[in-house]
Amino acid sequence: MTAFTREDTPVAIEGDGLDFRMQEAGGDMTVAFIHLPKGTDMAPALKGLEGDLCQCPHWGYLFKGRIRMRTATGEEVYEAGQAYYWGPGHAPEALEDSDVVEFSPTAEFNAVIDHVKAQAG
Repeated sequence: MTAFTREDTPVAIEGDGLDFRMQEAGGDMTVAFIHLPKGTDMAPALKGLEGDLCQCPHWGYLFKGRIRMRTATGEEVYEAGQAYYWGPGHAPEALEDSDVVEFSPTAEFNAVIDHVKAQAG
């Protein structure tokens, strides 16, 4: 068994107000505590992945804000107070300052994060 807080979780990516912390939680799953400032659009960082979209599934909860999720078939807006499942093939954009906690398969998540970090230089 394991438990940790946002503050205990190592920073994976940060800058320009973005705070992205992640840690393996067990069971081949990773938990992420994410703050996306208003206007953050992850689409440019996902270029080069299949369909230029994140291919990792995520289960989570949006504590604060609004996020537009774009997919190959359209888009949907998620709001504070909603639990969600985002299947493979998505690109988020923060319409407001947003805070989420999400759970993702570790191997797929690490592949996406490594790609995003490489895009940032």
